[in-house]
Order: sequence, then C-alpha cells, then structure tokens
Amino acid sequence: MINSINITGVKFDLDETTKRYVIKKIGRLDRYLPRHARKSATAEVKLRQVNKDHANKYEAEVIMHIPDKTITAKDSTVNVLAALDIVEAKIVAQLHKYKENSIPHVGRRGVLARFKRSYAREAS
Repeated sequence: MINSINITGVKFDLDETTKRYVIKKIGRLDRYLPRHARKSATAEVKLRQVNKDHANKYEAEVIMHIPDKTITAKDSTVNVLAALDIVEAKIVAQLHKYKENSIPHVGRRGVLARFKRSYAREAS
C-alpha cells in the first residue's frame, strides 16, 4: 500500500466516499512496482470540476513519484470515480514499462543454474 497519498480537490468538495475510493484504487498500485521502489513511492491526486458550458465534467490527475522517474496520467469524464478508474489503468500501463526497464529480464535468469544442476547430476 502506498502510504503517502496527497488528495486535493480544485473547485471540488471531497467527501469521505471519494477519499476512500482514491485510497483504495491508488494505494494498491504498489503491487505493480519493483520491490526497491515500493518504500519511496508517493502519489499526488488532484480532482477538479470543470464546467464546460452546461455540462459538468470532472478531471482526475495522478502524479506518482518513484525512484528515477515521475509518472503522470490525466483524464476527464462525467463522473469522478470513472475518471479515477481510467487514470488508474493508464498508470498501471506506465508502471509495467517502468518495471520492465528497471529490472533485468526475468526470462534470462536461471540459465546457468540449470546447466550447473544437470552437470552435477552427470558428475555424480
């Protein structure tokens, strides 16, 4: 769980259900982070109400600070919670790319270990 999440509302009053939803959705994004980045990850969530002529729109922006990188996603829809869901999906995609680039490729691990085990079996 990401411990430090700053939630701010710009021209928008935050209620408890929205805060809990943000903490639930954004707080569990640490499962997509590499282990070395989980302790120092922080998130900023900005929720805005944008009045376009006659229709109310809500904009959600999430900024995650992780080691060596800052990940940002932004989206606007008619519903605040739907905007948060879309932003969460965007952040997850970016975190997958970050994890691929920051840790060695998983498929190449253990090749030499398998060779050592087979060699040990034949030697004994």
